[in-house]
Amino acid sequence: MEERIETRVPARLDRLPWSKFHWMVVIGLGTVWILDGLEVTIVGSIGDRLTEHGSGIALDASQIGTAAAFYVGGACVGALFFGQLTDRFGRKRLFLLTLGLYLAATIATAFSFTAWYFYAARFLTGAGIGGEYAAINSAIDELIPARVRGRVDLMINGSYWLGAAGGAFATVALLDTSLFATDVGWRLAFALGAILGVGILIVRRKVPESPRWLFIHGHEKESEEVVAGIEREVEEETGQKLSEPDDSIVVHPRERIPFREIARTAFSRYPKRTALGLALFVGQAFLYNAVTFDLGTLLGEFFDVDSGTIPLYIALFALSNFMGPLLLGRLFDTVGRKPMVAGTYLLSAAITAALGFFLLGNDLTTWSFMAFVMAIFFVASAGASSAYLTVSEIFPMET
Repeated sequence: MEERIETRVPARLDRLPWSKFHWMVVIGLGTVWILDGLEVTIVGSIGDRLTEHGSGIALDASQIGTAAAFYVGGACVGALFFGQLTDRFGRKRLFLLTLGLYLAATIATAFSFTAWYFYAARFLTGAGIGGEYAAINSAIDELIPARVRGRVDLMINGSYWLGAAGGAFATVALLDTSLFATDVGWRLAFALGAILGVGILIVRRKVPESPRWLFIHGHEKESEEVVAGIEREVEEETGQKLSEPDDSIVVHPRERIPFREIARTAFSRYPKRTALGLALFVGQAFLYNAVTFDLGTLLGEFFDVDSGTIPLYIALFALSNFMGPLLLGRLFDTVGRKPMVAGTYLLSAAITAALGFFLLGNDLTTWSFMAFVMAIFFVASAGASSAYLTVSEIFPMET
C-alpha cells in the first residue's frame, strides 16, 4: 500500500502574518529577477562598445546577437537541468548552487578576450539564471502565504525592471571614455552583477529549505521542525501566540518526479491549463521581445535619439514596467486572478493597437511615442508577471 502523510504544514504557513521572515525570502530569493534584468540590459547597452576598436574583444554586430542567443539557450538548458535537480535534492541546495554558477560565470565574462570565450561565459551565466528561476519560483510560492501571494509574486517578477533600469543608468557612466578606458568600462559593468549576487548569497544562506518540498519527499519530521522554527520567529516578533489551523492535506511522498510524469500531468490530465499557460507566456514574450529588443533601434532610427542618451530612455521604460506590478499587484489578490489576467492582457493589446495606428500616420514625437510605450508596459508588465503566478497555482504543487 502506498505511503500517505497527513500534514497541516501548508495551512500553518498560509496563516502566518507578514514578518521579517517573509522579507528575507523576498530579498534572498526574489532579487534574482533584478540580476536577470541587469544582465540583459548591460549587454544590450554595451553592445556597440564591444564592436569598437580598442574594446579588448572587438566583436561584430552578428556576434553580439549570437551571444544573446547563447545566453537564452543557457537559460533554457539551466531551467530544465537544474529544475529536475531542485526537485530531487531540494530548493535550498540548488538556489545556492545556481547563484554560485551565475557569480562565477559573470566574473568570467568580465575577462572575455575573444568571441568563443564570451559565448561560453554568456551560456553559463544564462544557465545559472535559468536554474535560479526553476528553484526560486518554486521556493517563493511554497513559502509566501496564499492571501498575499499574488501581489508578492508580481512585485518580485516585476523587479526584473529594477535591474534593467539600474543597468541602463550604470552603463551611461561606465561607457563614458572620459571616466573609464574603452576596454575597462564594459568589464566593470559585469562586476555590478557579481557584487549584487554576493549580497544576495549572504542573505540567501539564512533562508530555510521549503517545508512543502520536505514533506512531499518524505521528510515529514524536518518539515515540522522548519515550520516550528519559522513560527517561533514570528511569535517573538509579533508578541502574539499563533492559533493552530484545522485544515490538513494528505500527500503521497516520493523521492523524485520524472519528466514523463510532469508531461503526462500537463498534457494528458490538464491540457486546457497547459494551453492557457503557453498562451500567456507566448503572448507576453511576443510583445516584450518585439519592443524591448528593438526599442533602442526605434528611438535612434525613427526619432533621431542620440545613442549616448538611449540608455536613459530605456531606464524610464524599465521603471514603468516595475510600477505596473507594484501598483496593480494587490488587485490580483482582491479583485481576483481571472479578471485581472484577462484585463491586463486585453488592455495592453488595445493600447498597442492604438500605438500602431499613430505610427502609421507619423504623428508621434519622441515623448508621445515613449508615453504610449510606457502606458502599454505599465499594464503589460503586470500581466506578464501574472503568467508565472497563474502557472504555479493551477498545477499540482509537486509539479
